[in-house]
Amino acid sequence: MDFENATRFYIDGAWRDRAGAARVAVINPATESTIGEIAMGSAADVELAVAAARRAFAGFARSPVADRVALLTRIADLIEARAEAFAQAITAEMGAAIGFSRASQVPFGIAHVRAAAEVLGRYAFIREEAGFAVAKEPIGVCALITPWNWPLYQITAKVAPALAAGCPVVLKPSELSPFSALLFAEAVHEAGAPPGVFNLVSGSGETVGAALSSHPEVDMISITGSTRAGVLVAQAAAVSVKRVVQELGGKSPNLFLEDADFTNAVPRAVLTGMRNVGQSCSAPTRMVVPAARLAEVEALAAEAANAIVVGDPLDEATVLGPIANAAQFARVQMMIEAGQAEGAKLICGGPGRPYGFNRGFYVKPTIFSDVTPRMRIAQEEIFGPVICIQPYRDEEEAIAIANDTVYGLGAHVQSGDHERARSAARRIRAGQVHINSPAWSAHAPFGGYKMSGNGREYGIHGFEEYLETKAIVGY
Repeated sequence: MDFENATRFYIDGAWRDRAGAARVAVINPATESTIGEIAMGSAADVELAVAAARRAFAGFARSPVADRVALLTRIADLIEARAEAFAQAITAEMGAAIGFSRASQVPFGIAHVRAAAEVLGRYAFIREEAGFAVAKEPIGVCALITPWNWPLYQITAKVAPALAAGCPVVLKPSELSPFSALLFAEAVHEAGAPPGVFNLVSGSGETVGAALSSHPEVDMISITGSTRAGVLVAQAAAVSVKRVVQELGGKSPNLFLEDADFTNAVPRAVLTGMRNVGQSCSAPTRMVVPAARLAEVEALAAEAANAIVVGDPLDEATVLGPIANAAQFARVQMMIEAGQAEGAKLICGGPGRPYGFNRGFYVKPTIFSDVTPRMRIAQEEIFGPVICIQPYRDEEEAIAIANDTVYGLGAHVQSGDHERARSAARRIRAGQVHINSPAWSAHAPFGGYKMSGNGREYGIHGFEEYLETKAIVGY
């Protein structure tokens, strides 16, 4: 793709040429061909960006709420006006089906910006108590590290609340899906963000991510990525005692109680688990179902998976495009083979590309049944269109299976009895639980228990991560 700013960084309100910087190719996962190059940043580039953000902090932290609301609104409007360009970029860089890019990847990203503006517009930064006041103040310079699977959505989930709080940011987007980030930077620039308030440095986690994590002038770091990456960031950040917010891996259950509407809920669960080609950290890829209904669930799930159209992501009929990159494609294939080797029952899909595909990182929608809790496919995040069906004997065992993971990011409960579903939801140790497939909300807090991370994103809870708390006694 032809991006004028692909080999530049956005620092201190301007695009900066980095003629001598290393370059990395961006690969279209549908064709395995190079579609462009981006510059890879260094520790020196991080120094420039952090210094610009630090200079901007005092003024931006004191800027009127109305000005920040207006800035966020302009950013959202500009993304919306360029929605098709964003959708095309996301489809080219990480393979999301164009219909999914248009219906979910881009609109959900816009929703985060509008939600941050809404929260800011009604937020009370000073709250008086008996004999004292509690003041909420911007934490400072924030480093934001975002992944390749939801490239715009994850950027706006971090940048929007940070700007709303009055915090300048340095963004390191994934080098694997960078073009939507460049489009976002162009929108922020055109929206009139003050110099230094928003900065973008592309690069690797080992170089740019590490420099941001350990930088003493960075007050907070927020990362969405693998649990391994989150641990490395937290270790580097500990030396300067900065705040760390981590949204990491998941192995989310979809618990079917006996009174669920299996006919409708099972096919929906398959599509939900495989949404974005299964490349969502909260994807409900473990279907926990009554043993007495296992054969019925298998038939419904296989029928739904076999009906999914896998193909060219630019084709309007495509539901699932390719896996986003070669490394992840290899990981998914390895995990499918592991499931077979451990004796799980393969009811559809399997290793290799779908019939008719000789190139591109395409994967067959795959479902295993009779998956036992100690199998790798039941415990490890696969990050592909692979679902495990785990049978249970009673509700106690169902809850135990749902919680039998080192992760705790998302979960789903299906039941015809809403009170019973609520009771089950309260017993599942996960940061967000969906009952009977509700509509997504940009205000519902999102984040993990256990090794899925700490802190929260979205709405007021995500906004307050970027604030410090000050008590003023005798106010």
